[in-house]
Amino acid sequence: MHKLILGIETSCDETAASVYCSVDGVLSNPLFSQIDIQKQYGGVVPEVASRSHLEKITPIVQKALIKAGKTLNDIDVIAVTSRPGLPGSLLVGVCFAKALAWSVKKPLIGVNHLEGHVFSSFLQNDVPFPHLCLTASGGHTALYLVKGFGDYEVIGKTLDDAAGEAFDKVGKLVGLSYPAGPTIEKLAAKQEFKDFFQYPRGRKETLNFSFSGLKTAVLYDLVDRGVLDLKTKKILDINPTLQEQVASSLLVCINDVFIKKLKLALKAYPDVKAVTFVGGVACNQFITDNIAQFCEKQDMEFFSPTPRYCTDNAAMIAFVGNYMAKQHKFSDLTLDIFE
Repeated sequence: MHKLILGIETSCDETAASVYCSVDGVLSNPLFSQIDIQKQYGGVVPEVASRSHLEKITPIVQKALIKAGKTLNDIDVIAVTSRPGLPGSLLVGVCFAKALAWSVKKPLIGVNHLEGHVFSSFLQNDVPFPHLCLTASGGHTALYLVKGFGDYEVIGKTLDDAAGEAFDKVGKLVGLSYPAGPTIEKLAAKQEFKDFFQYPRGRKETLNFSFSGLKTAVLYDLVDRGVLDLKTKKILDINPTLQEQVASSLLVCINDVFIKKLKLALKAYPDVKAVTFVGGVACNQFITDNIAQFCEKQDMEFFSPTPRYCTDNAAMIAFVGNYMAKQHKFSDLTLDIFE
């Protein structure tokens, strides 16, 4: 029986490792975030991310083992994010995990990063099947029908930008630094989360998402107000009140889109027993509270991880690795990031 899983996550700009016990849960979950490094570039630079992973992965894995009070010899399985993500970042984690697995003769499991998010709610909750999972992060926004461990299907996905990208791109338009999501929520709170500009929500009755039109609508509205240069996308002049109003209107709009999609999904899949909200955007308390209230009105259970399990982390990778090990879904040393 595989009891101790070492999880490794390097899909984007967080270097993370975790030791998960199938009996006791998460024993450790250290993480190094590159936010302070990438902030100066206004977003994630892949080459910079890869180099940082190379520097941090060994000490982070060592820290995970030490915090858990374990050694590599105690570990039963090594699970690593193998897709999707930035190729250079993924390669650092996968190559490290493969070398580690070979050197200590431990089984290896490649884990889909998005599957980690989908099941991250299970780190703290016993979520019933089947359920709907809304995952929203910087690079991904999708709706899943989750039928069991490893048994899920995408029922709606973004056709262009993800919700997190919309926050960051609009944030940049109004002069906010990367990542813009947390700042947008703080600014919106100053305006009591009012919808000043009624940005487009999308009219199509579909479970798919589209946020590029929202970004474009904000851009042209700012141009019309004379605060943004269309050619350079540079701010000409913007006052704090307008900045707060844009943030508030944007946040309310994205929240409404999420609620609308969940309404459609519940009609299409009436047998689901719960809704989960995961990914980095689930750190947004305004949206999480609104989805929780929506689910309560629908007499539907709602689950969302605490922030440390919403953002990219290795505990969710180790959790998926745990049930994949029970299902005997192992990888060999030919594991690749393009599988």
